Amino acid sequence: MSELLDELRRNPNVVHWETIPEQSAKTVDFPLQMHDKLVQALYKRGIRQLYTHQAEAFSTAINGEHLVTVTPTASGKTFCYNLPVLQSILENHHTRALYLFPTKALAQDQKSEMNDMIEEMGVAINSYTYDGDTPGSIRQKIRKAGHIVMTNPDMLHSAILPHHTKWVSLFENLRYVVIDELHTYRGVFGSHVANVIRRLKRIAAYYGSHPTFICTSATIANPKEHAEHLTGTTMKLIANNGAPSVKKHFIFYNPPVVNQTLNIRRSASLEVRELAKTFLENDVQTIVFARSRTRVEILLNYLQTMNTGRKERAAIRAYRGGYLPSERREIERGLRNGEIKGVVSTNALELGVDIGELEACILTGYPGSVASTWQQAGRAGRRDDEAVIVLVATSNPMDQYIIHHPDYFFHRNPEEARINPDNIIILVDHIKCAAYELPFHEHETFDGIDIHDICTYLSDQDVLHFSSGRWFWMNDAFPANNISLRSAAQDNVVIIDQTHTGHNKVIGEMDRFGAMTMLHEEAIYMHQGEQYQVETLDWDEKKAFVRKVDVNYYTDANLAVQLDVLEVDKISEEALIERAYGDVSVRAKATLFKKIRFETHDNIGWGPIHLPEEEMHTSSAWISFKDKQTFAGKEAENALLGLSHLLKHAAPLFVMCDVSDLEVVPMIKAPHNGLATIFLYDKYPGGIGLSERIYEKMDVLLREVYQMAVSCRCESGCPSCIGTDLEGEAHGKQTTIKWLKTLIGDKHYVS
Repeated sequence: MSELLDELRRNPNVVHWETIPEQSAKTVDFPLQMHDKLVQALYKRGIRQLYTHQAEAFSTAINGEHLVTVTPTASGKTFCYNLPVLQSILENHHTRALYLFPTKALAQDQKSEMNDMIEEMGVAINSYTYDGDTPGSIRQKIRKAGHIVMTNPDMLHSAILPHHTKWVSLFENLRYVVIDELHTYRGVFGSHVANVIRRLKRIAAYYGSHPTFICTSATIANPKEHAEHLTGTTMKLIANNGAPSVKKHFIFYNPPVVNQTLNIRRSASLEVRELAKTFLENDVQTIVFARSRTRVEILLNYLQTMNTGRKERAAIRAYRGGYLPSERREIERGLRNGEIKGVVSTNALELGVDIGELEACILTGYPGSVASTWQQAGRAGRRDDEAVIVLVATSNPMDQYIIHHPDYFFHRNPEEARINPDNIIILVDHIKCAAYELPFHEHETFDGIDIHDICTYLSDQDVLHFSSGRWFWMNDAFPANNISLRSAAQDNVVIIDQTHTGHNKVIGEMDRFGAMTMLHEEAIYMHQGEQYQVETLDWDEKKAFVRKVDVNYYTDANLAVQLDVLEVDKISEEALIERAYGDVSVRAKATLFKKIRFETHDNIGWGPIHLPEEEMHTSSAWISFKDKQTFAGKEAENALLGLSHLLKHAAPLFVMCDVSDLEVVPMIKAPHNGLATIFLYDKYPGGIGLSERIYEKMDVLLREVYQMAVSCRCESGCPSCIGTDLEGEAHGKQTTIKWLKTLIGDKHYVS
């Protein structure tokens, strides 16, 4: 490792090197009330003391206080909830606990950890996972005798709460609800889960229990507020991390410029390939993170082609959503036992799944938030040796801003996690589910929310029926089955491999909006480094039929968007511009796809996409330029495109969201006011509060965007600021900066 670090120090593309010193442990003695069997089990593991945050969490939970623990990756957060839960079960054998993990993989991982602990204690405590993979034969046993039930929000929503009468022993004795990886419950998913928690509390209260919530989170700006918003309870924050950490080298790496005039840099993927190759050839176990499923598969393809032998190819794998559970378990095992030397992953491995002790972590592009970057970086450095993290910048504006402003990253607070559980579309969905589970009394609230108007509306729709002072469910349908917690689309498209006639098999799945651009006919779909061409997409039946191919290109699709303002909720007018926030209608249609060659990334062909238009109503912030004479023609078009490119990449700084959660649409003449306008809208029906936050923070956002544009070293625009060359317009960058000056006002910028 030291030789590799010396080699990296000499690399001219390394622009910043931050060494994070090792930290020694801060420990305290076991709390006096801790059960002897628990102490003995910890002794067997060689543990003689607890970290400070573990001891404080234990005492807080045992006293019945709700808490949220916020410490870095691999700091022993599991003990913050396992110890108080096991202690309470040892004291009272009827005690029950419900564990919520955002993914099935995490639940499986934690079950192994818990069962090892129970075995070392030598007591009869039943701990089970309950998810879609749980065999029907043991489900009844889990319902009746499970002291600890580990599941995910989707199963709680669709399989446990609607059938609460089968879970009486759990709900009557529910002492703890554990919510792990709290920071993942944001945006759409978090807004849904907050309502699932409201339903859980309502059913628990019906059976006479009022559980204590124990939350754990990676570092975010507002952990206490977020935990309180998600659970509807008052939380105690525990952030006194006592865990040790090894020395880490955090390296910022900027690919070389290959076109000086346009400031275009070499592909980040190609640079990552070379860096990963160096680590892997030196037997350094390495994880590579990439932003998208396609990028994961491209990188895997690059790395596997370096190894011609079958065994070596198998030592480098991909990991992402859409793989079957058995495949993901196999990869996790291979990483733990060392059979797999390298893994290329989306943020699916950002969470706390136990994948062993990796030594190197390479990030292909800035993950989009400070919190996610630290989570991914935390995957390296679980040994006693030092660890290395390399952030390889892409050409997009956010990456270039971060790479040239390391202080901004290393000394900035992480982003806020935002949810909007009172989004009317999400709320109505969960009122239906709650009414199916238990009738609502006439004056009952939904965890403090007045729902009389919603119940009246649902009654008018013949979904609820009012009788004897209560609202009853009266529809034949089972509501939870039709409500997805994770996406706007309710139906996933199943991907079927028909390479071998008569032996069709399902190899993955994808949400409907993703399928529009990644599973259209003739698309190249990539899975574990293998290429498949989509031969047929049955949109009505939600099935994509693919066949294995070997081609030297991948595909990328264009989405045409039409947007109309329905209602203006907030507006702020100035002399030259108008800023507003309100409801909009968005119509999206996949129009055509491009074939892009590996290595060179040249465009080598295209084709049309024949799919129906999708429509949704959501919320949006927008900026309009009022002077029609000044802001018109080709100059206006170029400036709008440049501004949109900057805003698309900068906005996630201010609201903890993925770039894909917000969309930016420029219009040279918006239908509602006839002015040049840029819209930033939530990509979820009804909105989840992201664009409203952007409207509130618009001044700060625009000043950051201005700094990105003026600090870029290109002459007339490049992928690192306003995007690629705009229609041959030599002054695209200057025009964009001029418009930005108008937006922020002369007093806010330095020439």
